[in-house]
Amino acid sequence: MHRLRRRGFLAIAGASLATPALAYPERPLRMVLGGPPGGLNDIVARALAQPLGTLFGQSVVVENRPGAGASIGATFAARAAPDGYTLWLGIVDTQAILPTSMRNLAYDPDHDFAPITFVCNAPFAIAVGPSKPGIDSFEALMAAAAAKPEAISFASWGVASTPHLAMQRIVLPRRIDMLHVPFSGAAPALQAVVAGQVDCTALPVGGIAQMARAGKVRALAVLARQRVPLLPDVPTLLELGGELDSGIWLALYAPAGTPQPIIERLNRAAHEAMRSPEFIEVLRQQGAVPEPSTPEELGALGRRERESWAKVVRATGAFLE
Repeated sequence: MHRLRRRGFLAIAGASLATPALAYPERPLRMVLGGPPGGLNDIVARALAQPLGTLFGQSVVVENRPGAGASIGATFAARAAPDGYTLWLGIVDTQAILPTSMRNLAYDPDHDFAPITFVCNAPFAIAVGPSKPGIDSFEALMAAAAAKPEAISFASWGVASTPHLAMQRIVLPRRIDMLHVPFSGAAPALQAVVAGQVDCTALPVGGIAQMARAGKVRALAVLARQRVPLLPDVPTLLELGGELDSGIWLALYAPAGTPQPIIERLNRAAHEAMRSPEFIEVLRQQGAVPEPSTPEELGALGRRERESWAKVVRATGAFLE
């Protein structure tokens, strides 16, 4: 993702644009997300809401609306008044995967949302738990999985979720059949691996690194272009002969129809908030860095990602009703 240079607030010229922009915001905002408290998008939302609220001089309240692969929250945000007081922290699942995997989805990512800015990407790491003590490398995991169909199980946060499809992108070219065990979120999925109920998982590197440091899981590979500082001794999949670069990306949107001067104000304010040392530190703990973008860049990214993930959905038949 192209990273923009630092820039401060710019005055919006033109009398016709100045009035709504200068009057905004006059009351607290809410940032809606589709995940439960404690998840990665919740952590990022709360870290972003604080400096954003300081810049605006208004509270930014985080509102969790989990369920149905985060589509409940997305639908709620899409139907909110387009006045700039409801923000949507979308993820790759809601903006790129569900539109291709869920039939009768109640929102359209292009027509129901106005892009504001890309926020960050947190790469995945593959880890095994205590149920497989002899598996200490990615190659050993693949060999064990290839030995017998569904001999190895893996956890995700739901059917057609990013972790589910990322793992499928790894095993399908190898003609390996692993047993998918979906959970209601990243935390319960990881806990199931730690408890030995499921053999392995591919989840955001922050949670994996924490459990690896505690000796509760073994990290085998990271799905990133280069090694991640949280797991400096863990090779990338590229080093191991694979090509997958995958993780969960997060981006900020408003309901479609939100006035352009407000979108521009939100874009500038979000970029300023993302330069906060506290926000940068929260992302560092999750293996991510801020990646601000223009609204146009974010819109183009969403379209490219939908095309890419649609191929995986079709290949796996991971469709949802």
